Amino acid sequence: MVDLISNLPDEILGKILSLVPTKVAASTSVLSKRWRNLLGLIDSLCFDESEEATSGSHRFFDFVDKTFALLSESPIIKKLSLSHIPTSGRDDDNSRVSRWIWTALERGLSELHLHATPRCHGVYLSRELFTSNTLVKLTLSGEYALEVNRVFLPALKSISLLSTWLDGPNYGRLLDGCPVLEDLLITETHRWALPCCASFVESASLRRLVITVKLSDTEDTTVFLKAPSLVFLDYSGYVTSVYDFVDLDMLVEAKLNLMLWDSSVYDEHHDDDYYDDGRPEGISADITRLVAGISNITTLHLSPESLELFHLCCESIPVFNNLLTLSIESDKAHGWQVMPLLLESCPNLHTLVIKGLVHRVTNRCGDACPCSPEEHKNKKRRTVKDEEESCCLSTCHVKVLEISEYGGSFQELKQMRHFLGKLECLETVKVCVDADENNNNREVLQANLLSLPRLSSKCNIMFI
Repeated sequence: MVDLISNLPDEILGKILSLVPTKVAASTSVLSKRWRNLLGLIDSLCFDESEEATSGSHRFFDFVDKTFALLSESPIIKKLSLSHIPTSGRDDDNSRVSRWIWTALERGLSELHLHATPRCHGVYLSRELFTSNTLVKLTLSGEYALEVNRVFLPALKSISLLSTWLDGPNYGRLLDGCPVLEDLLITETHRWALPCCASFVESASLRRLVITVKLSDTEDTTVFLKAPSLVFLDYSGYVTSVYDFVDLDMLVEAKLNLMLWDSSVYDEHHDDDYYDDGRPEGISADITRLVAGISNITTLHLSPESLELFHLCCESIPVFNNLLTLSIESDKAHGWQVMPLLLESCPNLHTLVIKGLVHRVTNRCGDACPCSPEEHKNKKRRTVKDEEESCCLSTCHVKVLEISEYGGSFQELKQMRHFLGKLECLETVKVCVDADENNNNREVLQANLLSLPRLSSKCNIMFI
């Protein structure tokens, strides 16, 4: 095998060497002369200091220094990935990192990924590194941060900020200096500085935005988003009291995974007789402006908790005139209280996707499901005839219903009977049976579903 590899052309061997993890190579004291001569053909570098490395050891830094020295004749470096453990009080290490990056930038670097394991030391990058005309993709992770007065990256299209030490002013300068930015990924798991990056996004060119905030102390944070070119939004985080989403007219698809600080609120309120009486006592979060800001979308994905927070924390549901696909997830901990109003607010809905039919039974699921608690059935003011005439499903124009993780329980079968008996425009029902079910059970579940009456004569049930 070694001989076969050795006989390969130099260009191919150079590509192979580019794929070899440098953390493995770092444990080797010398490279063979043949491979050493091939370093000039490398256009992708990945340096990864092992987590087990001794803190304060400079072996890794020395190795990277020697590697870059061997690359002095390399005409181009397309990609540089650097993951290391910062050492306390070593400004020289920061200078060496900056020198490596600058060397790569001089050779037309287009992709740069930087990670420093959090140790409360910080790795600060200088201004000169942020005036590149070739950089297209940038990742800053861990203790990496900026200390710059000006940023100009005219070719940069993608930024990933993964729990960095980046503060507000430098973060703002970074966004301002990227005129063609299209993709922005922000993950916040540590509050290094206020405000966090996820709380403020303004970009005229941004098309795709993914935000994940795992901070439980952001209740009073204002979340501002202004992105007139944005077409995709994936937002995951604890709900706050103020959202300011503006200029999102181009937004096509939104995925929301909203969470409430105190999950005990669900236990306190899931059986209360409120709906139009405002926000329940003890809940200050308000997602009304968030929901209004995304009302032009055509596709909406909601996590189980997001669906319930549309009920608990939203004063009014806007009309989603353009919404064609609504995708929700369900679990036993969260209810469907908002489903009747949400379906009525989507007059042109074509496809309804539901992952898991089992949900928390409440008195506010209304006519979207048949599972109202027994003690509330006698409290309804409307007659059965009135309910049938005004059922939110009877006025819903959904043509495609997709159900995944179907387990065939009594509650799930009852829910499917309700859907099939109320959705008069249904043409296609796709059901994916839970993977845990054995083949015999699958046949029974399928037979039970196929035997259910269907209001729509065009309805065809498929199992996928």
